[in-house]
Amino acid sequence: MANESLHTNSYTVGLTEIAQAQMHVKEVAARTPLQHNRVLSARYGCTVLLKREDLQVVRSFKLRGAYHMMKSLPAERLARGVVCASAGNHAQGVAYSCHALGIPGKIYMPSTTPRQKVNQVAFFGGPDVEIILTGDTFDDAFNEAIEASRKDDLAFIHPFDDPKIIAGNGTIGKEIMESVEAAPDFIFLTIGGGGLAAGVGAYVKTVSPGTRLIGVEPEGAPSMRVSMDAGEVKTLETIDKFVDGAAVKRVGSLTFRMCRELLDDVLLVPEGKACTAMLDLYNENAIVAEPAGALPIAALDLYRDQIAGKTVVCIISGGNNDVDRMQEIKERSLIFEGLKHYFMVNFPQRAGALREFLDEVLGPEDDITRFEYTKKHNKDNGPALVGIELKHREDYEPLVERMRRKDLQFLELNKDPLLYNLLI
Repeated sequence: MANESLHTNSYTVGLTEIAQAQMHVKEVAARTPLQHNRVLSARYGCTVLLKREDLQVVRSFKLRGAYHMMKSLPAERLARGVVCASAGNHAQGVAYSCHALGIPGKIYMPSTTPRQKVNQVAFFGGPDVEIILTGDTFDDAFNEAIEASRKDDLAFIHPFDDPKIIAGNGTIGKEIMESVEAAPDFIFLTIGGGGLAAGVGAYVKTVSPGTRLIGVEPEGAPSMRVSMDAGEVKTLETIDKFVDGAAVKRVGSLTFRMCRELLDDVLLVPEGKACTAMLDLYNENAIVAEPAGALPIAALDLYRDQIAGKTVVCIISGGNNDVDRMQEIKERSLIFEGLKHYFMVNFPQRAGALREFLDEVLGPEDDITRFEYTKKHNKDNGPALVGIELKHREDYEPLVERMRRKDLQFLELNKDPLLYNLLI
């Protein structure tokens, strides 16, 4: 994909624009550290450096592009106020910028946005911003925000598909290259709408064409990968909204054109794998990353052979994770790792059947984490929902084999997404 002869000025985003953005960005954003990570370096046999955008004042990189774009508006245009749409992090960047600049802002967010992110937007924006929750996805909120922008003649601060936003994001690439003694071999970064990848790519590929840029998307929202494969921007009909910071049905037109030439690869990471990476970052490094922020770490497994012995930068794009989601995150991780399984089990209608299941079917290290009869008033006539957590992935096949030997009638809910979502 990458084209070493790319002239980013053809997209109005190059070194000059990014250097100009840095002059604005440094007024409000921290120059986040580029930290060597000993645990990940040992795990993958390479040098892993983490660009900690989760340590920004708004706990994500989004402040950079939002503030630069707003500060670049004509004074009279800016004074009227701005409007934006966001799944959370861009909203916080715009809200913080509104408060810093003393201007009003209307912020449209999907109704599914985690409460923690909504509260943070209100905190950063204070009385200067109005929050409107609407629709189920970013795209729903986006359409409402565009309409409000036209109706009220307010500047629309796009979350990713604007040269000023891209240039602001590009300051991350500038900071990375200024922080290393030698150019990194790989940079892994998250793709939502593509603004981060386009901005970092515009800078890095100009000063270090040999550095390989790897974009990472959630498997349930592969809008850039699908568009790359089609050779044009495609709109996904449905997406998995779990990785809310990267769950976008349609990438930007400008970001697509830039990413198509700047990126060397676009990887898809299952949501459950991202959850495992989140938990590992917290347990091993005390880093609180949101699902989108953990995607580059989760993707390292997919490039294990290529990155061995190399210098690898992973951009932790955000750390706005709602603690209320932690149980779901752990659940998704366990299921992805093959350690948690749900069954509908028809127990024989006789005394002692459940005891036999515990004694003869359950393994010595298996644990029942959920058990409930599906018929509340006649437990002798109906299947039971059984959740089992395993100690090792390899314990799964022996468990199922023991159930078959007991002639139990059962259904594996993990393999039936519709039933799983209805019952679990």
